[in-house]
Amino acid sequence: MSRRHVIAPGCVLAITALTLAVAPAAATRPAVPARGAAVSAKPPPGMLEALARDFGLTKDEAQIRLLNEARLTPIEASLRRRIGDHYAGAWLIPPRAQTLVVATTDPADASLITALDAQPLVVGRSLTDLERVKEKLSQALATLSSVRYVDVRTNKVVILTDNPTAVQKAIKTANVDQAAVQVTASTERPRLLHADSRADSETDLVGGQAYYVGATTRCSVGFSVTKGAQNGFVSAGHCGKPGSATVGFNRRPQGAVKGSAFPGDDFSWVAVNNDWTPQPLVGNDTAGTAHVYGARQAVVGASVCLPESGATLGWHCGTIQQHDVDVTYPRGVVDHLTRTSACGSPGDSGSSVLSADQAQGVVSGGSGSCDLAGFTYIQPIREILFAYDLTLMTSHTGPVMSTGNCGGYSATFTGTLKSSQFVYQPRNRHYHSTVNGNHYGCLESIPGSDLDLYLQKQIGSGWVTVASSDSSHPFEELKYTGTPGDYRYLVLASGGTSTYTLGYTTP
Repeated sequence: MSRRHVIAPGCVLAITALTLAVAPAAATRPAVPARGAAVSAKPPPGMLEALARDFGLTKDEAQIRLLNEARLTPIEASLRRRIGDHYAGAWLIPPRAQTLVVATTDPADASLITALDAQPLVVGRSLTDLERVKEKLSQALATLSSVRYVDVRTNKVVILTDNPTAVQKAIKTANVDQAAVQVTASTERPRLLHADSRADSETDLVGGQAYYVGATTRCSVGFSVTKGAQNGFVSAGHCGKPGSATVGFNRRPQGAVKGSAFPGDDFSWVAVNNDWTPQPLVGNDTAGTAHVYGARQAVVGASVCLPESGATLGWHCGTIQQHDVDVTYPRGVVDHLTRTSACGSPGDSGSSVLSADQAQGVVSGGSGSCDLAGFTYIQPIREILFAYDLTLMTSHTGPVMSTGNCGGYSATFTGTLKSSQFVYQPRNRHYHSTVNGNHYGCLESIPGSDLDLYLQKQIGSGWVTVASSDSSHPFEELKYTGTPGDYRYLVLASGGTSTYTLGYTTP
């Protein structure tokens, strides 16, 4: 079994919505907005229509769902970090993802969860406890069950099998809490999704594009990456072994597999030659391309889509069912995948999976088909980047006036914050914008500290977070295009004591 790694997300912009209570300057324990996940102002071409089709929603309802996901996903990340060992999972409630449920084993966490606009649920087992149970069972049941996962909604480990009696007997000897396990009869048989297919003539490299390893194996490009000066892309590990030559969808020489892992994991990266130009995009035949802005992991219940070459709308969409899923394929066991209800087809192995404009991972395998109900299993992107020290290629959305410091802005403020303190600027008040236009914010702090920047707008009697910059670096920038109204900045010390300089420019 492989061991998972965690990679810190880079600095991204966010458009989120969260009402905050007004608090005095340099207070502690604020109801702060979470670290943000970027979301484009307009969904990628065809994605809104595909979401409406696959979820049985109207286009307006699908748009509302995306906005809710953008608002609530970073809140989950913040609560996961703050709750710590008590955290027991989180999920969005369908159909429009308007509610985030966060589970904890400690009733004292309920007030914090409520303050961050989520619904608390107190349960008996932490996510860590359930993951330990699953790990033991995966090793014992790999040949008896097809899929094993932690179901945060039921606070149990679920075993899918066509032989429940044999599985129940094996569980009794596995030295685990049997009350934490649910055995479900299932005929699901995940398979790898490589195949044969088409050709074309372009040499831009985008996610979802076909490529070939050997004479017959066809897989799909995941996401464009770099390793130093070398360009390439990530894909599924079962598509090719290290050293294997690849050709593009136009059958022109493309590159070589530099690293590959399967089974255990299911990921690879391919270094491409100078004839190919990687792009921070995911595309398909009919619906154009989608920009990739980051790699924020989406919450259980969030929507995901993958490109379908030749399809009417160009995307197949579903929701994240579970994270940390162990799958038994005919060629071996792969652990810690993400299970989605988006359907996949032969040739999709390695293909990009997006939640709005955030890279989630690459297709490993699936069950069922797009004609019938099915599931797709994806290898999370962060594991691949960490394993090979790769950098995800992303589209830039930051302010064009970036200078590397906070000089040159129309207004500047300075101060000092200790860890967990925050302050509203300007001077614990707000400023008023009378026109539509761009708001630019910049925050400098001492190297080694972690201060984050949030822009809030007053809506009704509350304040809503409309943009954020919250990397682990001592320099933050954000841009927000907004309508007239009252605005303020929240500066939060996530870690360390530091002086800071805030600069901002209004429309």
